[in-house]
Amino acid sequence: MSDPYKIALCQMKPAKEKQKNFELAAKAVEEAVRCEADVVCLPEIWNAPYDLKLLSEYAEREDGPSNTLLSELARKNGIYLIGGSTPEKADEHKIYNSSFVFGPNGDIIARHRKVHLFDVDIERGLRFMESDFFAAGEGLTVFDTKFGKMGLAICFDVRFPGMFRDMNRQGAHIVFLPAAFNITTGSAHWDILLKSRALDNQMYVAACGPARDVTASFVTWSHSCVATPWGEYCASADARETIIYADIDVDYMNKIRMELPIGN
Repeated sequence: MSDPYKIALCQMKPAKEKQKNFELAAKAVEEAVRCEADVVCLPEIWNAPYDLKLLSEYAEREDGPSNTLLSELARKNGIYLIGGSTPEKADEHKIYNSSFVFGPNGDIIARHRKVHLFDVDIERGLRFMESDFFAAGEGLTVFDTKFGKMGLAICFDVRFPGMFRDMNRQGAHIVFLPAAFNITTGSAHWDILLKSRALDNQMYVAACGPARDVTASFVTWSHSCVATPWGEYCASADARETIIYADIDVDYMNKIRMELPIGN
C-alpha cells in the first residue's frame, strides 16, 4: 500500500520579458505549494514566447538563471519540480528544447531533451519547423523519486507510443508532458493522444501547457490535464491561466492492472 501524492500543473502565460516569466513561474510554484502539491510542473517553453525567431535570445546553458531559479524554488519548498522546458544552449552550434527536473534539495535529478521535433506542414492549417532552430535529443528519461519512478517527455513525443511503453516498462507510473500544442492539432488530437497513452500503459499522464495568448505568433491549445490509468481525466483545464491539481494513486493504478491485465 502507498499513500497518494498531489501534483500541480501550472498553466501560466509566458510574457516577452524573461524576468516577468521568472516572476510568473515563482508565483505559480508558490501557490501550488500553498495548496500542498508534492510535485509541480511548468509548461513547455515557460521562460520565453514560443517564437522560433526569438528563442535564441532566451537560450541558456544548464547553469543559467532559469535553472538557478527553479533549483531554488524546489529547494526552498522541498518539492519535486518539473521545469517545463526551456531552450538549452549546449554549445555554439546546438540548442535543445530541454526539460530539467529538480529534487527537494534543489539538485537536477533528470534532463530530457525533446526527441521528436515538431515539423509539420498542414494544408490550410499550420506550418512549423522546430528543427530549423532546435537539435533533437535522444533516448528515454525515467527518474527516481520517493513516490516511485516517473517518466518525462515533451509535447510531440506523445505521438510515439513506443516511447511511453518503454518508460512504462522501465517502471514509470506517471509521465509528465510539458506540451505547447497548437490550436490546429490540439483541437483534433490532444484528448485522444493523452488518454490513449494513459490507457495503453495503464498509467498516469500529466500534460502541462501554457495558457493561451491569442496575440502570440504561435497560439497554443492549452487545456492542461491529467489522464488516469482508466483512460479518463481526473483533472483538466480550459485555455485560461490556472493551476490544476490531481492526486496520484499508485495503488489505484495497480488495481486497474489486476482487473484488466494487458501485459504491462
